[in-house]
Amino acid sequence: MERELLEVFETARKSADAAANAGAAPGPEVSRCVDALERLKVFPVSYDALVATQVGKRLRHLTKHPSDSIKSLASEVLEIWKKVVVEETTRNKKNSSANDKMSPKLERANSIKVEKGMKTYAHKVDDNLSAENVKAEKTCSGDTKPGSALKSDSISKVERNLADRDRDMAEKTVKVEGVPKEEKPASTAKQPSHKSTPPKLTYMVKCNDPLRDKIRELLAEALSKVSSEADEDIMDEVNACDPIRVAVTVESTMFEKMGRSNGTQKFKYRSIMFNLKDPNNPDLRRKVLLGQVNPERLITMTPEEMASVQRQRENKQIKEKALFDCERGGPPKATTDQFKCGRCGQRKTTYYQLQTRSADEPMTTFVTCVNCNNHWKFC
Repeated sequence: MERELLEVFETARKSADAAANAGAAPGPEVSRCVDALERLKVFPVSYDALVATQVGKRLRHLTKHPSDSIKSLASEVLEIWKKVVVEETTRNKKNSSANDKMSPKLERANSIKVEKGMKTYAHKVDDNLSAENVKAEKTCSGDTKPGSALKSDSISKVERNLADRDRDMAEKTVKVEGVPKEEKPASTAKQPSHKSTPPKLTYMVKCNDPLRDKIRELLAEALSKVSSEADEDIMDEVNACDPIRVAVTVESTMFEKMGRSNGTQKFKYRSIMFNLKDPNNPDLRRKVLLGQVNPERLITMTPEEMASVQRQRENKQIKEKALFDCERGGPPKATTDQFKCGRCGQRKTTYYQLQTRSADEPMTTFVTCVNCNNHWKFC
């Protein structure tokens, strides 16, 4: 179903692009795109299919098409797909809430059954004990012979029976009370939490634009290197990500925000592609694949922010060295106590002189207070 959905969508998108290049006038490309959109309108889709193919995001640009018929049909298809997503999400929430409500009812029913069983067993034990007591009394009253061995034997048997029944009752009571305690961890252990993740794409989703398809392939190739560069502690998280899906998402965002790669933003395209493919910059590839840097943030990052940690350290050293050389290349300053600061009244100052006027005029003296950093000059 996903492959058929992609084929119909690609037909509609290709026809829409051809119609946009030919102009807004109605023609065969417009009718072909309208037919494909009508098929998408009645095509049976599901939440999983929409997530796996990402056709919803890719259909948005058709809502801005110059042709009114294509624009309206694309909007109707998007509204239908939104209703499908909302209905499936609401249904899943209702099913999960129903399961949560059933579990406390089952626990209460089990506890009531256990209590009834304990009460029934207690009544039976009381009846048996009363019957034994009656038998013992009859035996003792019927024995009239003094020193008879039958009387002592019957009494000892009754006592032993009573002790055995008390012990059995205590053991069964402990077993019955232990049943609900053992059921609780078993019930919770059978309910592991699973996050629904879309399946990995096995082939590149193309848009029939050679330039855009090439960028998607380069992005997928760069992001596929993360699995061989990542550490073992995050290997499971890296393997759970889909490089092809992330590459398609990044390229689509770049196209929507910056236009074509050969347009006005071609230098930004080159900067992003260079940093993602740089073998000395694995951190940026890993962050993009794991979602730590989303596509919207990636296209706004400066080259300094996209650079690797080592490159950032080198750039910082270069700037510090240039700043030091710039300060060292200025006019030499001398320390003196001949000048008094008008702000703090201290005489710790530095000064230097420059010929700012004509040659026959005296030099200009620039003074700086070491204490409060006050500046002044005089001729």
